[in-house]
Amino acid sequence: MANRVHQPQENAEFEFILARADVPVLAYFHGVWPKAAAACKEMDSLVREVADAYQGRLIVVRADIARCTSSVRRYNITGAPSFVLIDQGEATAAWSGPMSRTALGEFLDARL
Repeated sequence: MANRVHQPQENAEFEFILARADVPVLAYFHGVWPKAAAACKEMDSLVREVADAYQGRLIVVRADIARCTSSVRRYNITGAPSFVLIDQGEATAAWSGPMSRTALGEFLDARL
């Protein structure tokens, strides 16, 4: 992952990033179990592209579902990959499942 993509190792670190964010946060929840791993691996490069393209307008966080369990419950994450747009600590939009670069761009552009 590019340096512009934050990768918290635990839920407290995830919450710290959210608390300090001065722009919206795109939380990308990924998993490593077999059914999720392939789809999440495909999304990793897309997440890096988004972090570059929206630099200064958006913070991108790649959160492991198994490590950020409190946030998974808080944002009702039921599968991976999942995306949640968070502004000032509140979820403003969510998407579950893989998506194309175009779809993710439209998802973000409509809300930023």
